[in-house]
Amino acid sequence: MRAARLIQMVLLLQNRTTMTAAELAAELEVSERTVARDALALSEAGVPVYADRGRAGGYRLVGGYRTRLTGLGRSEVEALFLSGVPGALREMGLADASSAARLKVRAALTPALADAGDGAAQRFHLDAPAWWRPPVTPALLPSVAEAVWDDRVLAVVYRRRGGAEVERELEPHGLVLKAGVWYLAARPVGADGHRVYRVDRFTAARSREHRFTRDTAFELPAFWERQAVEFARSLLRDRVELRLTPAGQARLRHVVDTEAAERALAEAVPAGCGAAGGDVRVTLAVESQDVAFEQLVVLGAEAEVVGPPELRARFVAEAGRLADLYGWDATAG
Repeated sequence: MRAARLIQMVLLLQNRTTMTAAELAAELEVSERTVARDALALSEAGVPVYADRGRAGGYRLVGGYRTRLTGLGRSEVEALFLSGVPGALREMGLADASSAARLKVRAALTPALADAGDGAAQRFHLDAPAWWRPPVTPALLPSVAEAVWDDRVLAVVYRRRGGAEVERELEPHGLVLKAGVWYLAARPVGADGHRVYRVDRFTAARSREHRFTRDTAFELPAFWERQAVEFARSLLRDRVELRLTPAGQARLRHVVDTEAAERALAEAVPAGCGAAGGDVRVTLAVESQDVAFEQLVVLGAEAEVVGPPELRARFVAEAGRLADLYGWDATAG
């Protein structure tokens, strides 16, 4: 523990040139007396730590003591500091390791590149959680992440959608953070193919002593992309028939699944006799009639539900409710 703290102290002084005892104590989470003892230990070990006395004093390194990292350009350094997701690292229990690694890299950079990390952090930020939903970190996420890093078989208890719990032994290949929700891509022991598990549905997770042989052909980004497409398509089990005005056509992709809207519009046909010019008729894939009602009602008169009859009847009833609400009398013109 102390050895790691001494290394961190040296790196801090390389990076910031001069720091007061109070600043070092705050960064290292120790007392100022411990800082003084650590500085003395470093000096005795040959690290040239010098203490300036007085109100404007502090600790610094002398004699050009510095380790330099060569071969990195500014754009490479910026990309390095941009690659982390602080919130995700913190949730997986890797915040300290990430901070130490960045500190080591920053301390080893040449003076001309010393500000590159700050520039990237000030210009780009990834906010992973979804809107309108407070992020909740699964309690077992650090244990799951540790198994992923160590390639250890993971024994879990998983709560299915209906509430039933099942025990599984998994070979965890990767973690994905999607809209604030953590998912584990894993291969059940003895089974073929990888599956996706929501980490917040694990009620127990424990790493086994033995490791598994990672599938070298498995690529997490490509696997997740395929799963996401298949999942979105699996949700769209129902179909509705619509008549859309030009305004409705323009707005459709903003209120329903974008891919489903694009597919429906690509196969649209003219609305036919009695319809206004530019109106089209489409078949739209939807998750259910309930979801379709909630999504399409915002289009108002720009979308007419032609079928199925049950959904059309719901829109007729909703139109009647609105007429009653606003006191509209059709006979009054």
